Amino acid sequence: MRASLEQPDRDFLAELHRRGQVSISELCSAMKVTATAVRQRLVRLQAAGLVDRNVVRGERGRPHYLYGVSQEGLNRLGDNYRELALLLWDEIQQIEEPDLKSRMVNKLRQSLVKAYGESVRSENTGERMEELRRGLARRGFDVELKAGAAEGLLPVLRENACPYHELAMKDSSICDLEETVFSEIVGVPIRRSQCCRDGHSCCEFAPVG
Repeated sequence: MRASLEQPDRDFLAELHRRGQVSISELCSAMKVTATAVRQRLVRLQAAGLVDRNVVRGERGRPHYLYGVSQEGLNRLGDNYRELALLLWDEIQQIEEPDLKSRMVNKLRQSLVKAYGESVRSENTGERMEELRRGLARRGFDVELKAGAAEGLLPVLRENACPYHELAMKDSSICDLEETVFSEIVGVPIRRSQCCRDGHSCCEFAPVG
């Protein structure tokens, strides 16, 4: 999960993609904005890896630059899976055969453990919590660790924004799945001590034992 594109950036990338490789002056004409505004946005989107700049050298005169949407930019333009995720989860929950449903959920759990836990290497539980936090943050999760309720207790993982809010409001089993995934990655039982679904401002996951 990555941080979503702001709508102005999404609109800019979509316009750039429609026009292919273009110059700043062409973008200014197409979008009816100043060269300064176009340059500032291009610099920022280049730094984020969403725009490529290619130099064009002619037989005469100075070289000039053309801009286009990068592969990562194309990925982000199509990065709107909310409805698909809702439909797929709903289909899984409607499977009537218990064994088949269990296998589907377990496959999903294994995939999430592999994805979210790929950089968790430490043998120390507290350090594994921090490695999990960093891995989730790289994927766009708004997460932090807070100290345990008492001295010597393991830290608590806090999600300041539920990554599956719409799913969770329909079906709490997605929360149970996330709890299981975190437990498997960290290596100790993890339990939700707070949940956005229950009206809290954040979700908190505390190690047990």
